Amino acid sequence: MPTGVPPEPTIWVDVEDFLSYFEFNPRPSGIQRVAFEIERALIEAAGADRIRFVRRAPGRDELLQEVAWRDAESIFFSRPMPEEARPPGRPRDDERRMRVRRAIQRLPPELREPLFRAGTLQSQVGYAVRDLVKALRPPAPRQIRAGREAIPEAGAGGFASRVRPGDVLLSPGAPWSVAGFAELAAELKGRYGMRLALLVHDLAPLRRPEWFDPAAVTRFRNWLEATLPLCATVLAVSAHTAADLEAYARETGIALSSPVLPVPLGATFPAGEAAAAPGLPRPGRYVLFVSTLEARKNHALVVNVWRKLMDEVRQGRRDAGSVPELVFAGRVGAMVADLVQQLDNMAYLRGRIRLIRDPTDAELLALYQGCLFTIFPSLFEGWGLPVTESLALGKPCLASNATAIPEAGGALSRYFDPENVGSAHRAVSALLDDPAAIAAWQDQVRREFQPRPWSDTARAILAGVAAP
Repeated sequence: MPTGVPPEPTIWVDVEDFLSYFEFNPRPSGIQRVAFEIERALIEAAGADRIRFVRRAPGRDELLQEVAWRDAESIFFSRPMPEEARPPGRPRDDERRMRVRRAIQRLPPELREPLFRAGTLQSQVGYAVRDLVKALRPPAPRQIRAGREAIPEAGAGGFASRVRPGDVLLSPGAPWSVAGFAELAAELKGRYGMRLALLVHDLAPLRRPEWFDPAAVTRFRNWLEATLPLCATVLAVSAHTAADLEAYARETGIALSSPVLPVPLGATFPAGEAAAAPGLPRPGRYVLFVSTLEARKNHALVVNVWRKLMDEVRQGRRDAGSVPELVFAGRVGAMVADLVQQLDNMAYLRGRIRLIRDPTDAELLALYQGCLFTIFPSLFEGWGLPVTESLALGKPCLASNATAIPEAGGALSRYFDPENVGSAHRAVSALLDDPAAIAAWQDQVRREFQPRPWSDTARAILAGVAAP
């Protein structure tokens, strides 16, 4: 390196929310999948010396502790957390706890969701108490060395011994789920001269709060409004989210340090082999909807479409063989207890609807490969990962025309109004009435879709967080 050229800043990737998510959930949702792919691509693009991973440290003096990438990778692929990745004092994730979590997953939503919320609140209370104790404790003495703060001696190993002024704390996931993020970022900025780079996925809790628990809306708003003023760089997963975030900043009087930068998301599916597991539907006989079951994903609309199709069968206006199964694949989330009860009451539309909970990547790959086409009726998305996954695997997607979803689907997807059952019903019926059109559409997708690699995402983020 030429003399006088400063070294490139280290990018410290915050994985606290990523690791905390898997304490209560066996499979990743969209944000965790995006964060994982970004982190893996950053390592490949910039190397392990420049890209490092951190989570909260339990000690009095050190704010963060390093986590090896292989440990975060193990969690993503549902392997036990290595002992060295666990901060001192955290309980071991032994088989007994895993049995408890699996038992909770099998409970009805009206019982399971309060238990999950209680666990989340317990974690947040713990962080709040830690932050209160830290606030009441006299500040550690600071030394100035050549115009820069010295690294406190208490942190002589790991993060505190490596961090330098101008380094970046990058949060690619869901940091609002962890209490005290803005306070942590402010302390890192003040103590070490770090810069904060934030990737924003969407503003759904603020734009459509009716789909979320009120406490979650308040937590998200407080996090965003406290964090944005601290950011040196704000990134977004789509042009729609970037514009929405800038509009929100104007509405609330928050001054952004620079325009929000959209970054292109990759359009690949995790490598692996499909698993023909027992219980999966027969290939070529179903339409697939991949998503967590929650209000904004709009499963209720597709249920109504399939109910209308079966009404047409009962009335003699449609052949029963023309109505494929509708397969929901994903975790059962919050605020869908009524929908799940309705599905139970109608015996899942007499077997025409099937719910596959928490499929593995191998099972999900088999589901994609075997479907006629996918459907994605979401009312609000920051991007639309299931749309691009479907196209990347050569399967056409019939999608909502709302928010950022057309950015994800482009010209190769087809769209309907997610607020209108009639619009969705007409779009589905047109395909089911013309099987040759489905085959031709699939051939077009496989011929024309060019999946964007996650390395493009990594390069855009690296350029976005580069020191000015």
